[in-house]
Amino acid sequence: MGIILKPIDVVDDITQEEFMEKYLKPRRPVVIKNMARKWPAYQKWTMDYVKEVVGDVEVPLYDSAKADPAAPINTPTAKMKFADYIDLIQREPTDLRIFFFDPIKHANKLLNDYISPKELMGGFLDKYPSMFFGGKGSVTFLHFDIDMAHIFHTHFNGRKHVKLFEYKWKERLYQLPYATYALEDYDIDNPDFEKFPALDGIEGIECFLEHGDTLFMPTGWWHWMKYLDGSFSISLRAWDKSWAVKAHSLWNLTVQRKFDDIMKSNFKKKYMDWKEKVAVKRAEIALKRGLPR
Repeated sequence: MGIILKPIDVVDDITQEEFMEKYLKPRRPVVIKNMARKWPAYQKWTMDYVKEVVGDVEVPLYDSAKADPAAPINTPTAKMKFADYIDLIQREPTDLRIFFFDPIKHANKLLNDYISPKELMGGFLDKYPSMFFGGKGSVTFLHFDIDMAHIFHTHFNGRKHVKLFEYKWKERLYQLPYATYALEDYDIDNPDFEKFPALDGIEGIECFLEHGDTLFMPTGWWHWMKYLDGSFSISLRAWDKSWAVKAHSLWNLTVQRKFDDIMKSNFKKKYMDWKEKVAVKRAEIALKRGLPR
């Protein structure tokens, strides 16, 4: 059977009414082709431009290696000057990524280059939206966002492959306890169903983003991303109206994250081994029960 991936809905433009009824209320992803084409960034945001305006700021870098059991989540692998990193991803493939970087803090003129889609919904969070950069072949591991926000993710200067799974599949995806990411021992792009049978038969959505495409990811959707070219994206985040979702976000950001960091610091590999065993056990139980229904 394998993983069942359907193509994502793609629209050129969309009205607020259509967006609300088809995507926001049912929490379904969609790619909007023309939204960012109205931004100054669509023409201006080349690799050379962002390198020039951000400059030699030192940035944290992340690779594809399995997380260090003792390190807090999102601990960088290395650091590099931003301009040198842009040169690197233009020059050659690399698995090094910049994750949750705020270059706009260092170059406020970038604030004038994009427009939050307030005509579609309200509740946008960040004064300084996060940007993500990756070299050709680099991969963002399977996870959902800890703050449970709705995300408008716009890509620039290349292509990106994205796989998305509803939050309800979390056990079958081998979610680690007290974490927002999955077991890192399998490749969702080429899974071993004998070792990880719970993945067999899960359902998701697939898309390929090109320059200027905007992916709407509703709250709680798991996502895996692969940079097919050295390129970058910006994520604009907005609150869900549900107080239950907001409470879940607050729990994730405070209690859960703090508890997880304390346990990693004190018990290191023993704690991570326990988490992985629990993830496997929960996946086996969900598979036997035919969950989610």
